[in-house]
Amino acid sequence: MSKIPIYFMPGLAASPTIFENIQLPEDQFEMHFLEWFLPNEKESIESYAHRMIEKIQHENPVLVGVSFGGVLVQEIAKQMKVRKVIIISSVKSNTEFPQRFKVAKATKAYKLIPTQLLADIEKLVKYAFGDNIVAKRLKLYEKYLSVRDKHYLDWAIETILCWSQKEVNESVVHIHGDADEVFPIKNIQKCIVVKGGTHIMIVNKFKWLNENLPKLILND
Repeated sequence: MSKIPIYFMPGLAASPTIFENIQLPEDQFEMHFLEWFLPNEKESIESYAHRMIEKIQHENPVLVGVSFGGVLVQEIAKQMKVRKVIIISSVKSNTEFPQRFKVAKATKAYKLIPTQLLADIEKLVKYAFGDNIVAKRLKLYEKYLSVRDKHYLDWAIETILCWSQKEVNESVVHIHGDADEVFPIKNIQKCIVVKGGTHIMIVNKFKWLNENLPKLILND
């Protein structure tokens, strides 16, 4: 039996390191990891998805995307044949966005986000969470946030806020934590709920994912 190829796409600015604890049976699955690259000037998500497809070396793969990566894998699936799309801590359409996303889009407030701070992760964490941030969380951000280019960050934030998908693709498997602070569960329709799962549950709920992903991939 040939192995099922699975391509994992991390969240906004994150590196594939976020998947380091994901382990699937090696006799059934072959894991591959996609990485963010710099977008072209004013590049559409459709164009970016088309370029990401060039990194996918297998036919009919399973795509697994986290957060903004979940949005991107849905766009990839519109342009190539895939076996399955699984999104984690993400959204299936812009109707699942929290109100603050809609306000940020309408007012263009996202243009005021000081993305250059990401070049200095310590400053960013202090800016976002205050001086008394636990060292553990700072280490977490240093470890997992790999893309700190201002052009990419400006593009990514604008691209997700302006995502125009209104219709939900019913075939997408959606895994979501009931304590997700970025995409609150109250706005999410038809998902598999993980109790206590936050927006970073790919990192701290990996045991649940290791146990359940194989069944979700194989279940047609």
